[in-house]
Parts: sequence; structure tokens; C-alpha cells
Amino acid sequence: MAETTIRLHVEPLDEGGFVATSPDVPGLVAEGRSLMEVTEIAQGLARKILESCLENGDAIPPALSKMVTGPINDLLIPVSLR
Repeated sequence: MAETTIRLHVEPLDEGGFVATSPDVPGLVAEGRSLMEVTEIAQGLARKILESCLENGDAIPPALSKMVTGPINDLLIPVSLR
């Protein structure tokens, strides 16, 4: 399995929930009811964007071209107070 990290910019929506975009992955826009859900959706979208680039011969966003293989010992995860 290959993994990398991307930055997400998350904002609360007036009607509830959150929207996330990424300065590292152009075109990534995810909406979810919670921080966990919007993060999971963003991960899936980043994967689909990468797969689409590979299938169509498009340029891969630089952040996604830094895929790492091997063991990952340190992770960053969000923790919410709400």
C-alpha cells in the first residue's frame, strides 16, 4: 500500500456540516456532516482524482506523486471537542 498526506482546509457550513478543499489536490471538494465524514470523503476523492490522472495520462498533483511505501509509524489524526 502506498500513502501520502495532503492538506485539507475545512470550513463549517451555515446549514450544518463541513466542506473541505485541498490546496494540494486541485478539484477536491468534499462535504460531510462531521469532521470524520468530510475527511473520509476527501480521502476517497483524492484517491479517485489520482486514479483518473493515471488512467487518462493527466499530470498528477505534486502532493499525490509523493506516495510512500513501507511502514508508517507516525500519523496525524483530527481530534474534536464536539
